[in-house]
Amino acid sequence: SQFSLTKDEERSKPFVNGARILINGEIREWTGTCSNVTSPILNENGDRIVIGTIAMMAASDAVEASNAAKAAWNTGRGKWPQMSMKERIESIQNLVENLKAIRSEITKVLMWEICKNVADAGAEFDRTVLFIEATINAIREIDARDGGYKTVSGVQAKVRRAGIGAMLAMGPFNYPFNETYTTLIPALLMGNTVVMKIPTVGGLAHVLTMEAYAKCLPPGVMNFVSGQGRVTMGPVMKTGVDLFAFIGGSNSADTLLKEHPAPHRLKVWLSLEGKNLAIIAPDADVDVAVEQCVLGSLTYNGQRCTAIKMIFVHSDLAESFTTKFIAKVANLKAGLPWSDGVSITPLPEPTRPGYLQSLVEDAVSKGAKVMNSHLGGGRLDGNLFHPAVVAPVTQDMKLWHEEQFGPVVPIAYYSDRKEVEDYIQKMHYGQQAAVFSSDSVSIAHWVDLLSTAVGRININTQCGRSPDVFPFSGRRSSALGTLSVTEALTAFSVETVLACKATPVNGELIKQAEKSSNFLAPYV
Repeated sequence: SQFSLTKDEERSKPFVNGARILINGEIREWTGTCSNVTSPILNENGDRIVIGTIAMMAASDAVEASNAAKAAWNTGRGKWPQMSMKERIESIQNLVENLKAIRSEITKVLMWEICKNVADAGAEFDRTVLFIEATINAIREIDARDGGYKTVSGVQAKVRRAGIGAMLAMGPFNYPFNETYTTLIPALLMGNTVVMKIPTVGGLAHVLTMEAYAKCLPPGVMNFVSGQGRVTMGPVMKTGVDLFAFIGGSNSADTLLKEHPAPHRLKVWLSLEGKNLAIIAPDADVDVAVEQCVLGSLTYNGQRCTAIKMIFVHSDLAESFTTKFIAKVANLKAGLPWSDGVSITPLPEPTRPGYLQSLVEDAVSKGAKVMNSHLGGGRLDGNLFHPAVVAPVTQDMKLWHEEQFGPVVPIAYYSDRKEVEDYIQKMHYGQQAAVFSSDSVSIAHWVDLLSTAVGRININTQCGRSPDVFPFSGRRSSALGTLSVTEALTAFSVETVLACKATPVNGELIKQAEKSSNFLAPYV
């Protein structure tokens, strides 16, 4: 492959020793079975390169980690949940400083293990730090705004929020650091304890953080589980964790939820699959639509839950849109993550290239074409899949229904907008959509239709999650629950109301109690 390593590049590879586990505040050397972690980047012999190891924990080890989290919670009486919010904030700020000290190691591993380019790897770390800072600021702002006493119908009351218990956190491979931390950090700040499943692909970045957690948080507050999810996660759910934050596939989520002994007590937040569509109306600005759809469908190889994964183009614009889209895709540079200006990189999951090829073959067998095949579209170089623009895609093809999660862009043409409306009505998922139009009446029509079908409607703009202050939600089989900087804090906590009859005696008692109470102590 032209995208394999030279010997000099191979010598610069990282190696992360994952033969370690973090349970109950103690980093232990792992003496059991380990699995080699390989990069999707191939050496000169065409072999994947070993860049680390990961501990293959057994069910009993995972249960030990979960029990440590539950013991640290101790029905809400543990050291961490009983700390003041100010103390927890200081601990997390200390954690962030320790993570910043290993930023270069984390970003290098992100490049080698999941093939993020230099800019994207750095951005993932930096955005995570900004998210943590914004979350801490939001805690203080919410308390300053809503944290005072109110008297209603003779009752004086103050509302604050407290943690719920031990959380099982499962993050994805594609944004192993950022996406995981959008649930992990708010949960910790609110006083919960955590057992985190390290993803099988993309897990080495987490291994690098063990020392920071062991140093900055009390024992048992943060525990790591690695190995096969099929072996470890069911037993963790059976221990009766209190919260479940999951980013991944709906089938896995459904399977795990059935393992919990008391589902009515489990607080759940899920971010699942998506088949985000772009609608190109006949009055759309084609250049804007092309630019945004290329970014939306192929940034980080299209391996984002928020990526555009289906494009509906009005037949009046079919030729101009498709021609310009192909030309724009042809300008995307493919190569190794550290090369200048690279957009398309090797795919981390070993089975993904074959799956993408099968989707393309299915579509072609049913009448579609790889519109950019003459430019290398659909070609596989090692684990690097050159973007394939496939059209016209119809409802009898797998690409119409399935989330490809990779650099295959399906385009369907329509002449009557009812064709798109039918797709929206029947689609299994409901995360986002993007509407491209220059007509306000047309936009209004699509907004009304999509407002009860997806969580975010983007106008003349690609699908995306940021800024993190906006709610990140979904409908149907795309999500359960909403996250943003503020929503995350409420998702992983419950209101606790301090109330009394509004009398001078009670008022003075509460005022004096605040001087001794951690829960009532000032956040700043």
